[in-house]
Amino acid sequence: MEPVSLFDLATKQAQWLAVRQSAIAGNIANANTPGYTANDVEPFEKVLDRTAVSLQATEAGHLGNAATNAGFAIKPQQDDGVVMPSKNSVVLEDQLMKAGEVRRSFELNTAIVKAFHSMMMMAVKS
Repeated sequence: MEPVSLFDLATKQAQWLAVRQSAIAGNIANANTPGYTANDVEPFEKVLDRTAVSLQATEAGHLGNAATNAGFAIKPQQDDGVVMPSKNSVVLEDQLMKAGEVRRSFELNTAIVKAFHSMMMMAVKS
């Protein structure tokens, strides 16, 4: 049985969410550090845009074209004009809202994978 790309996509999104959660946690931890610039991860849509989906060669005569490996990294957050007197750009309310988004995205990701897994198991059992 060939691997289903939905599981690969869910794995990539879970990794992206983990990196984003780490960036948000770092921002919250450094909320009182003078001169600290808040960090964030590029949107997942941009990561998907860089990921090429390709067909897999199943016969020797087929042309193969490997998919690119899309990575993601933490980078400085876009400046929204809010800077504390200590030159710190972390706004705790924004970071807590982002942390909530990450939690909801993790829950949705897990629910989709669970539903797809149940569907696959029903198909295999019947």
